[in-house]
Amino acid sequence: MKQIKYIFGIYLLLITGFVFGQSQPDSSFIKANALYSNQKFEEAINVYEQILASGKESDELYFNLGNAYYKTGNAINAILNYERALLLKPNDEDIKFNLDIANQFIVDNIEGLPKPFFVRWRESVINKFAADTWAKISVVCFVVFLMLLGFYIFSKSANIKRFSFLIGILVIVISLFTFSFASKQKQNITHRASAIIQCPRVTVKSSPSETGTDLFLIHEGLKIEITDSLNNWKEIKLLDGNKGWLTDSCIIRI
Repeated sequence: MKQIKYIFGIYLLLITGFVFGQSQPDSSFIKANALYSNQKFEEAINVYEQILASGKESDELYFNLGNAYYKTGNAINAILNYERALLLKPNDEDIKFNLDIANQFIVDNIEGLPKPFFVRWRESVINKFAADTWAKISVVCFVVFLMLLGFYIFSKSANIKRFSFLIGILVIVISLFTFSFASKQKQNITHRASAIIQCPRVTVKSSPSETGTDLFLIHEGLKIEITDSLNNWKEIKLLDGNKGWLTDSCIIRI
């Protein structure tokens, strides 16, 4: 039983990083929202940005900041903050809707490569909930597993032992899967491999050098994926699979 308690403690320690990893905005958030309601969008943006500068973030904070930028006509920063909000809350329909509207101002219209069914299904499942929600589900399932394990070990009834064993296997499998989903979501938030182009127009090079061959031209607001890095150059990948190199001065990470 001491080993079980030890394993449970380690598991909870790991999960805590998921559940409480995101800080919540302080009372300044209320002030910023009031400024936004009074159509003082520039002032609201300043307060929202100050909250972010203090190290706090949330999907609601990014969403409201994106709305404020959109109201001032800054579609690029609106897209950036909607994307950041979606990273923290990947299945939010309001964020997706506003992001789609802001993306209408983007010059480049790049169609993504089709993904296999199982990849799309897995992504849709993972994006169903945020990292902290998946982590809480995983913790609950693990606690239920420990209870069933106790029934299996100490019960004298063969039926209870059989029931505890079968359900326990199912619950621990769910716990492991949901933990992996939380881990994947947390990894996306931590590494942030996606970025937004912030230069009005930029030529993508074939190599990390100004003398590299010009490959194609892209414009501000386009979402790209960073796949490699060399000094101040980043290798990027577009939704259609095209790759090339850009200086990091034209890229801002989501």
